[in-house]
Amino acid sequence: MLMTSFFGATKDILCEEFVAAMQGEFEMSMMRELSFFIELQVKQSKDEIFLSQSKYCKEILKKFEMESCKEASTPMPSCCYMDNDVAGKEVDQTKYRGFIGSLLYLIASKLDIMFVVCLCARFQANPKESHLKAAKRILKYLKGTTNVGLWYPSHSPIHLIGYSDSNFAGCKLVQKSTSGTSSWIKSYSWHSKKQACVALSTA
Repeated sequence: MLMTSFFGATKDILCEEFVAAMQGEFEMSMMRELSFFIELQVKQSKDEIFLSQSKYCKEILKKFEMESCKEASTPMPSCCYMDNDVAGKEVDQTKYRGFIGSLLYLIASKLDIMFVVCLCARFQANPKESHLKAAKRILKYLKGTTNVGLWYPSHSPIHLIGYSDSNFAGCKLVQKSTSGTSSWIKSYSWHSKKQACVALSTA
């Protein structure tokens, strides 16, 4: 079975020790310094590492014929509350799933679209025009943030930054409350979960 993996370290000697340990256990060969991996572009220098998917962003915009679309400042409007839209006009399910599938590959480096992409993914079984409009809004946002990615400077201070929030019966589909957390310490962690039971009151 052939597997591909990549790794990194703060010092070259640590990489060399890791390679020696792995080659002692497995049959493996070293390639070269990583620059491109599964649509992820990696730019490395002595002082920083920058991860982006700008090439893939442009390919998606071209694929769905939105290269000349108007840019959006956010991936979704703040007043957007998506539901099943039972009375809405149906759209091509294959096309909609193509939108979502393509966007899911982007959340590796574009964490700012993770929530809205996962939200749109809930409606793949019976997509409506309103859902497709929301997915296209994400592409309009990507048009203006094509070159945005994750930047890791080597000498940045290590500070833990965390946020948490919750709402009351915020899900329009099942009337459940949703809680969420996010934290940042050199890398980003994000979590959102609907409560298991339906809240009837705040008391």
